[in-house]
Amino acid sequence: MTQLTFPENFLWGTATSSYQIEGAAREDGRGPSIWDDFCRLKDAIQDGSDGSVACDHYHRYREDVALMKALGLKAYRFSIAWPRVLPAGRGAVNPKGIGFYDRLVDELLAAGIRPFVTLYHWDLPSALNAQGGWTNRDSAGWFADYATVVVKALGDRVKDWITLNEPWCSAYLGYEFGMHAPGYQDQALASKAAHHLLLAHGTALQAIRAAGDANTRVGITLNFEPNLPASESEEDRRAAAEAFDLLYEGFAEPILTGAYNERILARMAGVEIRPGDMAIIAGRNDFMGVNYYSAKLISAQRGAVYDDDPEFTRMGWAVRPAGLYAILMQLHRATRGRLPLYVTENGASFADQVVDGRVHDERRVAYLRAHFTQAHRAIQDGVDLRGYFVWSLIDNFEWSFGYQQFFGIVRVEYATQARIIKDSGYYLRDVATANAVL
Repeated sequence: MTQLTFPENFLWGTATSSYQIEGAAREDGRGPSIWDDFCRLKDAIQDGSDGSVACDHYHRYREDVALMKALGLKAYRFSIAWPRVLPAGRGAVNPKGIGFYDRLVDELLAAGIRPFVTLYHWDLPSALNAQGGWTNRDSAGWFADYATVVVKALGDRVKDWITLNEPWCSAYLGYEFGMHAPGYQDQALASKAAHHLLLAHGTALQAIRAAGDANTRVGITLNFEPNLPASESEEDRRAAAEAFDLLYEGFAEPILTGAYNERILARMAGVEIRPGDMAIIAGRNDFMGVNYYSAKLISAQRGAVYDDDPEFTRMGWAVRPAGLYAILMQLHRATRGRLPLYVTENGASFADQVVDGRVHDERRVAYLRAHFTQAHRAIQDGVDLRGYFVWSLIDNFEWSFGYQQFFGIVRVEYATQARIIKDSGYYLRDVATANAVL
């Protein structure tokens, strides 16, 4: 098979998040988070589980870093648990909490792995939720203060910072649809949270740069589900171009342009948008992270099309690799190629089987190969794509699905916490080593 070679110094890595893997939820001074609270609600989690133990990464981080090193990975995206560092969300710093991340960063650097740190991957301290959480405008300041604490502690070694992961999920899954913590169902609250999350991002940009140094780089990670035409007809192409896209229009667009369009403003009715807010939201980013899993097909006659695909993942998401190329090109055009991009999450959940101590996950290997190929295609067409983080390093707690979804390139046997590298892990190792799609 012909190799598709990536640019020199392209970063191949994996990604995780704190609540999904760390465990140790009540150890060493960690405060409760909204996900600890949400998991106690009746029927909130499909299998009745929680992240109190998860993958026990808090105690096994050295083993997990060794796995990354064995797989030849050069970068690792992980998140900080806000309530582990600031148990009350504000005020006194927990030295044991920040100490864990201090050790993790040192372990990564010793293994030759570059840390990309996400400051918020959904685990808001419960104490701040009691004060309104993201619906409270003060949350932007709380977040900036927390970011300052972390960057001052780790910024001498960590140079790549991500403010928020997927603020659309925090706002709409958490405040409108009730599927994520804190579990509310109120569109007005969701719109307010969305604006405050964007404001928190912009405020944290300034705080991180003030606490860092000349080599500090900071951006945000957004999730995308682009609209693709169901066919090559002019009607379908026009319908896809005109279809509403809350993920892009509600988050990427204000960050890139400093304005909400009319469709978003209609949803924002009742939200206080003060003079100067949009300038803060549109502060300079050094890069943007792209989380991509699927895309929507749009037909002029049928609207959104959900049944024209040969394959779906265990999550029920259509496998549409072309959508990754589409969103990378869309962002490239919107920024005139001036904003470096990273794929900060991409992966698939399938029902894996252990056979003779191995996991032969051919479908995940094929999924990754197809998406890597689309990323290479985008680079060939001018996109400044600098790295690719596969979701996820290890199987983990998949939010409201509990432990029923399997995204890892490494299997976790939860009863024993044993790790088993899947064929997809070995495939990623070979890709990273060759710096090419194989």
